Amino acid sequence: MTWVLEAIRQSPEILLFLSLAIGFWIGKFQFGRFQLGGVAGSLLVAVLFSQLGVSIDNGVKAVLFALFIYAVGFESGPQFFKSLGRQSLKEIAMAAVLAITGLVTVVVLARMFGLDKGLAAGVAAGGLTQSAIIGTAGSALAKLGLPPDELQRLQANVAIGYAVTYIFGSFGAIIICVNVLPKFMGRDIREDAVKAETSMNAGMIVPGAGEQLAAPEVVGRLYRAGPAAGTTVGEIEALAPDGMAVTVERIKRDGQIIPAQADLKLHASDIVLLAGRRAAVMAARQALGDEVLSSSGMDMVMLTRDVLITGPAYLGKTVAQIRAGIAADIRHGIVVLGLKRDGRPLPMEPDTVIRAGDVAVLFGTGNDIQRAAHSVGTVIVPSDKTDWVYHGLGLALGLVIGLAVLRIGSIPLTLGSGGGALLSGLLFGWYRTRRMSVGNMPTGASTLLRDLGLAGFVAVVGLQSGLQAVDTIRTSGLSLFLIGVAVTIVPLLITMLFGRYVLRYDNAAVFAGALSGSRSANPAFGEVLDKAGNSVPTVPFAVTYALANVFLTLLGPLVVAFA
Repeated sequence: MTWVLEAIRQSPEILLFLSLAIGFWIGKFQFGRFQLGGVAGSLLVAVLFSQLGVSIDNGVKAVLFALFIYAVGFESGPQFFKSLGRQSLKEIAMAAVLAITGLVTVVVLARMFGLDKGLAAGVAAGGLTQSAIIGTAGSALAKLGLPPDELQRLQANVAIGYAVTYIFGSFGAIIICVNVLPKFMGRDIREDAVKAETSMNAGMIVPGAGEQLAAPEVVGRLYRAGPAAGTTVGEIEALAPDGMAVTVERIKRDGQIIPAQADLKLHASDIVLLAGRRAAVMAARQALGDEVLSSSGMDMVMLTRDVLITGPAYLGKTVAQIRAGIAADIRHGIVVLGLKRDGRPLPMEPDTVIRAGDVAVLFGTGNDIQRAAHSVGTVIVPSDKTDWVYHGLGLALGLVIGLAVLRIGSIPLTLGSGGGALLSGLLFGWYRTRRMSVGNMPTGASTLLRDLGLAGFVAVVGLQSGLQAVDTIRTSGLSLFLIGVAVTIVPLLITMLFGRYVLRYDNAAVFAGALSGSRSANPAFGEVLDKAGNSVPTVPFAVTYALANVFLTLLGPLVVAFA
């Protein structure tokens, strides 16, 4: 056993990854409708491992959290900036109510149970999981003109109160946001996230990874020419309804593949490959003979590619104008599956105006797409490579932003490394939609950064604080811990009621994102994001999180003044 402890002391990262492995395993178990989740499970296991007394470097925690919050910001940048405005007033009110109720709860409980100013500030910092309160409270205590011994005692009590209450501060927020809120609303986070995403996608269903529509929009079918003998390829393609395209991609005649030119006349025995939107294929096949299930040599590989629209002939024009003016040689063989703006589907209505930065989703052969792209813009080639030149710069910039300090009187306000990385991620995510040739980050890479970053950050917190918290509870009793529980739960419940009945939140995914952000509860947000299965909760979280970093930081001197 001694050699095991010695190995762990030499490489404390072993406990970090064991906490993740065991924590995520525990988090899979369900008790009725309650599920702990991987983040909360990692936290609990890390607290147990912390009893071994092995320390882990604080820089590991900072790096992991920066990766998590930057990835969250990058995914949500376009939608975040689009949502700013009067519609953000609800999130502002949420953050303000939680900060006010948090202050009142701490002050009332401190007076009821005779906590000194140091312990009260520590409970506020831990119960509300806002570490910056430690600094602002410590500065406020230093200005009271206390004797050095008394000042040292109170500042030490800040750390003690924080250590005892921080663990449940993280865990309790997960319980409220992930388990209590959906039951309270009678709604499911995942279902509401899908509903909100469908609404943002202009009513379109966007399949996720490994998903596909039962009746796909674009199809390919083989037919015998039959009654269409003597009809040209161009005449068959012209049978498609207005605004749709169907293409004769390949023709087989007497066992040979021949070019499908517009003026080529079909023979009755020809086998024709039609490709295009389902409705267009069904319209064109009315002129043809029986469907053929298969025929050697008639298989084709088709591509779906995003093309950034930069051609001057398209910018500022409506979809109807583009359809009317586009040359036949550019249009041939291409199906426009849709349009995207700021990463979201854009309705392809006749009066939709194309702007710089819009993306067209094209379907066709590789040669057809390359030919069309020369006129339309730049093909965005899918890649499993992450552009670390772009994202390394984004992370570095975010950490620099986090170092900036704004002082209001004697109170220092700063975004910190987390807030800076979030802001940078939002900006770099937004810019990526304007310049799609840079900043690639595959979905799998982003998911890894989010999962590893958040769960790893929480596990390090447990490893660092768990031993001191347990020791303090053992020596001073459970009273301080239970006060911290109340400081965690009461403001969240009041803010949840306020959000539901005053602000009228009716979407559980959006509401959970806003509530976790208003408490700057990153572990809770990570679990909400996991339950949602998409980025819907991120935008309300980003707004309330930024405000909470300011509002909750201000509580330090206020608790010192009123406790």
